[in-house]
Amino acid sequence: MSDVQPAPCLFEPLEARLAVLDALPRALWLGGMTHAAGRLEPRLLALQAWRGLLSQGVNPLDDFSPGPASDADWPAHALRAPLKTSFDHLQLARYCQAHTDLADLVLQSLLFHLDLVVDYRDRGADEAIAARMAVEAFHSDWAERCGEIDELVAAFGELGDLLKNTRWDTLRGLLRSREWQDVVRIRKLVERLPELARVIRSLGRAQPVEPEPADSQQVQCVMSPALELQADAHMQRVPEMPGETRGVHRSDRLARMLPAEAMLLGHPRLRLVWHARRAERALLCYEDDDRLRERHYHSTPVPRPQPRLAPAPRLVMGPMLVCVDTSGSMEGGAEAVAKAVVLEAVRTAHAQHRPCHVFAFGGEGEVVEMSLALDTEGVSQLARFLGQGFHGGTDICGPIERALARLEAEDWRLADLLIASDGEFGATPAVAARLQQVRREQGLRVQGVLIGDRETIGLLELSDAIFWVREWRRFGQPGETGRHGAGGEGGDGGGSPVHSSRLTADYFPGALRTPDNLARTLSPEAAAAAVRAGRRRDEAS
Repeated sequence: MSDVQPAPCLFEPLEARLAVLDALPRALWLGGMTHAAGRLEPRLLALQAWRGLLSQGVNPLDDFSPGPASDADWPAHALRAPLKTSFDHLQLARYCQAHTDLADLVLQSLLFHLDLVVDYRDRGADEAIAARMAVEAFHSDWAERCGEIDELVAAFGELGDLLKNTRWDTLRGLLRSREWQDVVRIRKLVERLPELARVIRSLGRAQPVEPEPADSQQVQCVMSPALELQADAHMQRVPEMPGETRGVHRSDRLARMLPAEAMLLGHPRLRLVWHARRAERALLCYEDDDRLRERHYHSTPVPRPQPRLAPAPRLVMGPMLVCVDTSGSMEGGAEAVAKAVVLEAVRTAHAQHRPCHVFAFGGEGEVVEMSLALDTEGVSQLARFLGQGFHGGTDICGPIERALARLEAEDWRLADLLIASDGEFGATPAVAARLQQVRREQGLRVQGVLIGDRETIGLLELSDAIFWVREWRRFGQPGETGRHGAGGEGGDGGGSPVHSSRLTADYFPGALRTPDNLARTLSPEAAAAAVRAGRRRDEAS
């Protein structure tokens, strides 16, 4: 009896009509099967074809030409010309290119609006008017949605996951809110700070810089190729040369002949055998040889250290940790620049597909962490952050400790840290020492963004490099008065009142916790002991 079971064929002819559903997403199943126009199989095949063309950036109606109509056509023949005009005017194919989720959303909306043709006809409209009303409703709907997509692209550079299972009502409400207007304003501010965007893009240590930046050139011992004569010594065996006896072999050497062979010469008849064996080199003789040591010289390429100016290894485009000061001292233009740092960090992270984590810090215990995904919830959270005002005190230790804790995770070991602040803070010696240790052991780079008039001790001792936003007062909102009485665009407090940001480093170098200063600094106990002992500064301890 055969073990092969017969294939079921009872429902196969019925299911074959729906085989195309395997190639369609579930979001199109219900609308594709319950649509009022056309027959089922041609409609599902048309949906599959339209979906593929839209994902490639091609208008499915580009090859439309007036001709005989068929009841199997989808969409109906009378709808194709106005739909082609609408698709071309809205450039829907361009929006859907490489965005399959958006193509599915367009087809769902098209099925919904074309289903209303029957309702329009029930209300008394003829076929042509009903078709025009359905296409106009579809066009009006997507004209608004395309405008919303343009706003999102202008703000974030790409759409990310915003179009996956998007709740358009929530997104539409967000784009009409006051917080979103702050996002648009901050985005325009970022365009006026191209150097800030360049600094943010250089964070992280996942990929090498191409080409190497000129500021990373330093003198190194570079291994360059060179030729060197090297000697190879080996032992060469010289047979038949007096030396070590190794055994017995057949030869014609009389001096090394065995005594048994010499006895043949005394026999009157066997001596002829001896001469024959000698002629054949078949006499049994002692085998000996000697070994000579030979030395050969040849040229070999070898690396040779040579000091020269060479690019230092530098990696960029890794994860980003951003600490943003939200204290009361940041009100005004400094607040706007700090928000621009956050927005540009989010845009850069999603454009280059790398993680970004934001720490917004104020007073002690006031740290808000945000992993801003480019979806509806992430955009809403970002808009709320960019729309709120800054107030409160400043405590840098909390966000630094949280950032260092995140660096212990495997996914964040190649991250760099960015601190955006006016610098009016100070880290405790323990936190500063721990940060220095992580910088030495893991290669962490700390980039400071100074939104103020001069460097401070707190920012100098934490940062490897500081980017100074000199004219931060100009970036406040018009009519806004900051903490120094500086206005916005039309105010008279445009530039910084100081000529250089390095006032602290130039005039108070001893106040910085540099390695030299720390080496010369005594602990309170040691200083008290020196005073009690009456020692002077120049005396050895």
